[in-house]
Amino acid sequence: MNPLGARRLNRTLLACWALSLVLAVPQALAQRPAPVDGVDAIGITVSDMDRAVDFYSKVLTFEKVSDVEVAGESYEHLEGVFGLRMRVVRMRLGDESIELVEYLAPKGRPIPVDSRSNDRWFQHIAIIVSDMDKAYAWLRQNKVEFASSGPQLLPEWNMNAAGISAFYFKDSDEHPVEILHFPTGKGADKWHRPTNKLFLGIDHTAIVVANTDASLHFYCDLLGMRVAGKSENYGTEQEHLNNVFGAHLRITALRAANGPGIELLEYLAPRDGRPFPTDEHANDIVHRQTILVTPDADGTVRRLTQTPFVSSGVVANQKMELGFKKAVVVRDPDGHALELEEK
Repeated sequence: MNPLGARRLNRTLLACWALSLVLAVPQALAQRPAPVDGVDAIGITVSDMDRAVDFYSKVLTFEKVSDVEVAGESYEHLEGVFGLRMRVVRMRLGDESIELVEYLAPKGRPIPVDSRSNDRWFQHIAIIVSDMDKAYAWLRQNKVEFASSGPQLLPEWNMNAAGISAFYFKDSDEHPVEILHFPTGKGADKWHRPTNKLFLGIDHTAIVVANTDASLHFYCDLLGMRVAGKSENYGTEQEHLNNVFGAHLRITALRAANGPGIELLEYLAPRDGRPFPTDEHANDIVHRQTILVTPDADGTVRRLTQTPFVSSGVVANQKMELGFKKAVVVRDPDGHALELEEK
């Protein structure tokens, strides 16, 4: 082969090699596991475990899965509470779970009595019901504390939320809880299967945020969740649902591959919601933490260089009393706690 032909062949081989790299990189990225697999459970700090278990089992038909008492240095480093002893009860409704946590020592503070739905520490679980009228009647029969004035049917003009009915109330520790009913064509298919059950499962946990874009960077860019839906809600129905006069919300639904979603609630009005308490601790009753499953706790933490930590770092759990090998608790841009668990 003459020198000119050789140079042309080399250029062709080089171009093919470079093209193969360009094509291989997206494929490798696509095969790389997401930092977070899904939402495993929502953790809720309670003041009296037996009372809380009664409420969630007898009123909302959750089933107890496990009841474990833990203490020791690894849990102190994980939760940022020295000298702790925790009783942790896992409960399931349908396919989804909550973890109730009572700090036997040291005891924390109660929820602020003047808490409002637009305060930044607001977080609830949204339970799907098969019949709103029957669910509301059952809650009234059980004398739950109202947070809404009554069930609200979201109006037809709101395309993304039209026909959804919702009601806020409080559990035995004043934590807000929502029940939701989806009309045909909205919500996951499983919420529309024939059933004789009234309370079906948890669709999402909702958190108040100050800036949706900052939250999207954290949950989507850093943790790998995706946007599953958007809505802008206002009007008398939304005001009476949240019990906030003039409530105007930007709502963004996030999902991972598995488990319930995380719903971001940004109050466009009123803007007077109070920030997350800087001195909040895991034993305070206001505390909740969304438990996320990650395939690589250490690798995920390396992505969170600007994130405030509750834990002293990734904590190994050799005994696996609570079902994880490693875990770390961090805070999102608004202060909401997230526990990243490697199973």
